[in-house]
Amino acid sequence: MTVHLTNPQSRAHALQCVRCGRRHPFAPLRHLCDCGAEGAVLDVVYDWHGLRREDLDRCARQDMWRYRALLPIGPDAILPEISVGATPLSPNAGLARQIGVGAVLIKDEGRQPSGSLKDRASAIAVTHAREAGYRTIATASTGNAAAALACLAANAGLHAVVYVPETTPAEKLLSIRAYGAEVVTVAGSYDMAFAACLHAAQERGWYLRSTAINPLMTEGKKTAAYEICEQLAWRAPETVFVGVGDGSIIGGLHKGFSDLLALGWIGSMPRIFGVQVAGSNFLYRAWGQKIPLDQVERRSASSIADSLQAELPQDRFKALDAVTRTAGAYVEVSDDQVLDAMRLMARCGYLVEPAAAAACAGAIRAREQDLLGPRSEAVIVSTGNGLKDISSLRRMIAMPYAPK
Repeated sequence: MTVHLTNPQSRAHALQCVRCGRRHPFAPLRHLCDCGAEGAVLDVVYDWHGLRREDLDRCARQDMWRYRALLPIGPDAILPEISVGATPLSPNAGLARQIGVGAVLIKDEGRQPSGSLKDRASAIAVTHAREAGYRTIATASTGNAAAALACLAANAGLHAVVYVPETTPAEKLLSIRAYGAEVVTVAGSYDMAFAACLHAAQERGWYLRSTAINPLMTEGKKTAAYEICEQLAWRAPETVFVGVGDGSIIGGLHKGFSDLLALGWIGSMPRIFGVQVAGSNFLYRAWGQKIPLDQVERRSASSIADSLQAELPQDRFKALDAVTRTAGAYVEVSDDQVLDAMRLMARCGYLVEPAAAAACAGAIRAREQDLLGPRSEAVIVSTGNGLKDISSLRRMIAMPYAPK
């Protein structure tokens, strides 16, 4: 294997530690700061000088690669052939009435190639892996990131190895194996799968896609925020709701909105609401009780929303910043509230998995707590397709239904 460590000649010029603030020269294979602090993950810093919004129109592709000028991608990188991104942002008057707000818009990431927002990060991962000369790429996942990697790696001709906890839904495992990925099932939690994957990748010289270790994964996920603002004629929405487990998606959304504000392409930041399930609420407890992240008690994670299970969110510092720096909030919901939201969204035409429904449940809870006004605009980031978890759909259908 030949690994190239050259700068990809993009606008990315530094990597900044989220803990100590130290900047390192941009290197696409650098993962963590050497300051030794817990959670010392890196964030990509760009030079936006001279970049104009009109420059986006020069890109021939209309998927996430439309924003290539805002990504850490070299000019000679071979992009995946399969289209990722360009998902719809659609108003839904029925949901707005049910929640009790002025407007609801659904960002439907269930339409991605593998059925989840995680395809955006995996598209960046396989592009960089090929650019650096890797043939094998690995990740730890509760299911969606693994399916996304398996899909994009298959399209790119790379071998994917995925580490998943034993609780991963069977439907996700079927799709992962169908794409041809090697599956390693870990008898334990996601956190244990993460540790096993990290060790194996370091020992065997694989490209590591796992979010919060690889800072470039945030860059893929931030493109959802770019699309939301462009779909709103280059303005930021009032509020954004998204389910939070490991913290990578909410951190990516915050990064995307922050980029556009720094560029002057939007005039304000949205309030970002992170939604956690009661059985996996590390960040909700940290935010609500104002506990420093390194002092929050670790608890075993369990929820119907498998994608939101994390005892210790790996991207917790970015995830907390996303809420505190935008005057947002963390909201906690129960599994039953998630199932109710799944049914509500289905009755409005959206078949979603529990982690996606959690965002809707969070908007309902925020309205009940007067964190949203009756005229508020809420974007619900629906992160995954409902067919990824048939057993949860069965549970949802079997629940007593009392229409409002």
